[in-house]
Amino acid sequence: MAPAGLITIASPLSAAETMNRLIAEVKAKGMTVFARIDHAAGATAAGLTLRPTELLIFGNPKGGTPSMQAAQTMGIDLPLKALVWQDEAGKTWLSYNDPAWLAQRHGIDGALESTICLMATALQAITAKATSEP
Repeated sequence: MAPAGLITIASPLSAAETMNRLIAEVKAKGMTVFARIDHAAGATAAGLTLRPTELLIFGNPKGGTPSMQAAQTMGIDLPLKALVWQDEAGKTWLSYNDPAWLAQRHGIDGALESTICLMATALQAITAKATSEP
């Protein structure tokens, strides 16, 4: 059972290639990449093992600020995040929070519905390209 508000998409590519394509698509949409966190590398540095697991933190202040103006607590979930990970069978996945779920979580009403829809549409387009065959 998937966690509430989490969208997960299968990728036919490796975790590294999926992440690289995700970054390229984020930049192509004019968004800023704030951080790329390699959780597996962190685990290795601590003497532990973890399958490929990377987090990308990205966004656009023009898109996110109105949501934070409506509910400042939205700042805990923005900038946007996407997780690329490999399961125990070696399959690659890309997961991200559904913007509509985030809006509901923070009590953002219909006044920002178009902003939330634009955010969701952009994420859907970016992740579809990142997880598609080259």
